[in-house]
Amino acid sequence: MTRILLPTDFSANALNAITYALTLYKDVKCTFYLLNSYMPPVYHTEYLMGSPAQIGLGDVVQQKSMSDLKELKEQLIRDFNNPLHTFITHSALNVLSSEVTRTIQAEGIDIVIMGTQGATGAKEILLGTNTVHVIKNAQCPVMAIPSGFEYEIPEQVLFPTDYEVSLNEQKLSQLLQIVRIHGSLINVMHVHTGYDLNPVQRKYKEQLEKILHKKALFHDVPSNEITTAINNFQLKQKINLLVMVQNKHTFLERLFIEPVIKKIGFHVNIPFLVIPQF
Repeated sequence: MTRILLPTDFSANALNAITYALTLYKDVKCTFYLLNSYMPPVYHTEYLMGSPAQIGLGDVVQQKSMSDLKELKEQLIRDFNNPLHTFITHSALNVLSSEVTRTIQAEGIDIVIMGTQGATGAKEILLGTNTVHVIKNAQCPVMAIPSGFEYEIPEQVLFPTDYEVSLNEQKLSQLLQIVRIHGSLINVMHVHTGYDLNPVQRKYKEQLEKILHKKALFHDVPSNEITTAINNFQLKQKINLLVMVQNKHTFLERLFIEPVIKKIGFHVNIPFLVIPQF
């Protein structure tokens, strides 16, 4: 059984991501964990110390969170009516990224699917602060769904790589499951730097070729900024899902750490799956 964590703040963006998840896994037996983390609107040290002015404030917010989760669960059961899907609700007084990390470990979560929370236009992904923190800290794959994205079968997957990360079937298990379910084709894209692959890169490429076998096509594209390479590839091939591996030494980590994250330029309107190197 696949265990999927669905963080929600009860916004349209979050509901859209949940809808995508339930549709993507409609033929898979799953347990979905609906998570809402909250903080009282006025949250000071006095609250933790039991100040009379703060007493009961957290209880009110918690009751609202639990009530909204129950209502959401009932709505999903009613609207999707899928006997393969089970829902568990979880309300927590915590920062979202911390609670996601805790829940992943406690429940053995296989994948987190959430809204971008920072998307401002139909043609670009702007990863919000919460999404970035979850992606950087999660010990399982995280998929970010652009605001307003309408579900489409992930027939064509784009997987940019520099062949500097060792991968195996376990690390790619969620991607492989999606590919198996939907008959997807993975387009592995290497941005050529003008130099031949070194021995380590050749080894990792061979590993990837063995894992993906007939499920993938391998492309070498001219040297370019990774976001430009992604956008150019999409002009030639309709892509339904973008996949990257999170690693300290690769371009993805630099995208998250450097100031470019404030204007992150993945000008795509497709789901973005990040796989940690764990």
